[in-house]
Amino acid sequence: MFWIAFVASLGGLLFGFDTAVISGAEKAIQQVYGLGDFAHGFTMATALIGTVIGAFVCGKPAQKYGRLKSLKWIGALYLISAVGSGAIVNWYAFMFFRFIGGLAVGASSVIGPMYIAEISPSRWRGSFVCFFQFNIVLGIVLAFFSNYFIAGVPNDWQWMILAEGIPAILFTVLLFTVPESPRWLVAQGDEKGAEAVFVKTGESDVAGEISEIRASLKDAEAAGKEKLFQKKFMKPIMIAFLIATFNQLTGINAILYYAPRLFELSGVFREGAMLQSIIVGLTNLTFTMLGMFLIDKLGRKTLLCIGAVGMVIAQGIVAWGFATDNFEGYLLLVCICAYIAFFAISLGATIWVVIAEVFPNSVRAEGQAFGSATHWVWSTLLTWFFPLCLSIGGQYIFGIFAVVAALSLVFAIWLPETKGKSLEQIQKELVK
Repeated sequence: MFWIAFVASLGGLLFGFDTAVISGAEKAIQQVYGLGDFAHGFTMATALIGTVIGAFVCGKPAQKYGRLKSLKWIGALYLISAVGSGAIVNWYAFMFFRFIGGLAVGASSVIGPMYIAEISPSRWRGSFVCFFQFNIVLGIVLAFFSNYFIAGVPNDWQWMILAEGIPAILFTVLLFTVPESPRWLVAQGDEKGAEAVFVKTGESDVAGEISEIRASLKDAEAAGKEKLFQKKFMKPIMIAFLIATFNQLTGINAILYYAPRLFELSGVFREGAMLQSIIVGLTNLTFTMLGMFLIDKLGRKTLLCIGAVGMVIAQGIVAWGFATDNFEGYLLLVCICAYIAFFAISLGATIWVVIAEVFPNSVRAEGQAFGSATHWVWSTLLTWFFPLCLSIGGQYIFGIFAVVAALSLVFAIWLPETKGKSLEQIQKELVK
């Protein structure tokens, strides 16, 4: 089960690498293509537009052809994107291949967590789905290190982007060593295949699990072809929408995409800004690991409450620093790292787990696509307009981040706890 989760989560590593690698190249891209703030923001957001589309359209292929085959196609898209956007120096080609990479990131954010949730035993599900988030963060750290060591070589921004091809090849090859989702196999009538997968992954009650899945699918069949957007699924839809919204509008992807630029604003030279980005990445990695350890012990709800309080304080201090121009020493770095730490153990650790858990078998692919697409719509808008917001005044955008973090505390208090429950049990509680 650990190996299966590791391989499937490499899609998350590529997701994270793709998100962060561009932070080291973005200023050079702006100069090479002669872009203003608005055009530059749009260029940076091109991949994110792809993520929205990728998240929306991947549900049906995953349902029809299986989770595993879909993940293999995602690996191929990552490779095409890395080679194309790094090797061809043309603005339109760059945006096209970044868009292709965005399709892969969006689809990966849907199918990866869904595959892991469907194949994991209930008692480990939170930790293993959280492993996807861990790999996103590991990918971010690897991208920051890669950028740091490549910076300064001729055409460094191209080599930074081309480096993504290495994990893309690894991911695609290793997918041939893992099995298909047992829940998808049961839906296709292959119960023996599903039993074999459950035995391999350490499921304690294989017969009971198969029986629950069969009953869930029969209920869905009796109801006819289920549509996601109907009254009985309103609570799962609201949970997915809100956790995806809070995840992005507290500022995480804007900070990761523009980390070196943020640190340069506080008077740090480019090399120092790259190094501080690595510190941010390592903080993210450390606290994501802590979140993985705690998610099945404390539960999703408790982690979200703790994280919300910490994020409000950290983002509030950053807003104050921009307003007073008071970023002496390492204040900005400390505050950004504090925000990252509280984000990592809460919204970072729980988003893909919660979205993968709350939808029933009959609409899980569509529900996962909806939650992921919501996440990427907000990420696209934030990445596009963040340079413009910084030029107007960082205190305003970071003030908004702090307010959104405060609202996420209200959401956390309302959220039902899903720790230790089977997917079918959660379905009975949330779908009325």
